[in-house]
Amino acid sequence: MTLLASILLLSLTRAEIIERMRAPVVTQADGLVQVFASCPEDMRREYQMPIASFAAETVKSLYRALAMRPGRFSKPGIIIHVGSVRTNTDEVVAKTDGTARTRIYVKAPGYADIERLRVEIVKAFYLAVKGEKLDDDGASRAYRRSRPHLRIADDRMELERWIRGEGGDDERALSQMRKILKPGEASERDVLVFASRLFLYPETFDQRFCGRFECVSFRDAVALAGEDARIRAVARRKADEVVVIGGGRGEAMSAAAAAYREFLLALARSEKEEKLSELLEAADVKLNVAFEGAVKIEKGK
Repeated sequence: MTLLASILLLSLTRAEIIERMRAPVVTQADGLVQVFASCPEDMRREYQMPIASFAAETVKSLYRALAMRPGRFSKPGIIIHVGSVRTNTDEVVAKTDGTARTRIYVKAPGYADIERLRVEIVKAFYLAVKGEKLDDDGASRAYRRSRPHLRIADDRMELERWIRGEGGDDERALSQMRKILKPGEASERDVLVFASRLFLYPETFDQRFCGRFECVSFRDAVALAGEDARIRAVARRKADEVVVIGGGRGEAMSAAAAAYREFLLALARSEKEEKLSELLEAADVKLNVAFEGAVKIEKGK
């Protein structure tokens, strides 16, 4: 017991000391988390269980992100002390004793820095469960990876930085471009990436369509397909690709992908230019609808 704790204890009445000593300890996460309430009964009722639940939910998210089954602990690895300070201080202090156990002190639970508390819980979890010591940045990254919406936001930001030429791993970025980050929803970048693939390419780099084009847009392909039969052959293969790269990202994107597939199949069948232009225009309209929907979603977040 610290000197300050001893002084505070001496300032309490005998009844208050007995009441606090009898205060129940809340145990969560199969014994990994224990929360003590070194505070009056009214504060204990208000804060002990919410803090315990907060710690338990954080721990569960971390287990899921690591694909680990929760273990059972005979001794807690994360011990949280809920203090009795009622004044405005957000201080959260964590201490280790050289073992895999961490004690976290929340002095004024009504004003505690929740982000600081979460970081300390994550650090304590990794120390107790993985035997790893994380710094604050590492703990923040670990937590964000454990929360799907935060992980998606980070992945999208990482991809944006790579597209802007601000560094990043090329292979990972290309993989992220193909990945469905959030099933059933298209971001602005998803739509723009899809649009960037609406081109036809020869089978090998040393070939050129019509002897002069390294690639052709869908619009140009309408006029050039009669000049080079390879454009129609490539369009047939592209028809299946657009469905794959546009699928899984919501109804609007799926509708746009299906419309482009219809256009490409018609191009492969050598439909008349007028018909092809109508189909392509309809597909473009649906892609614009998907983009506008993505913009609304982004603005609403």
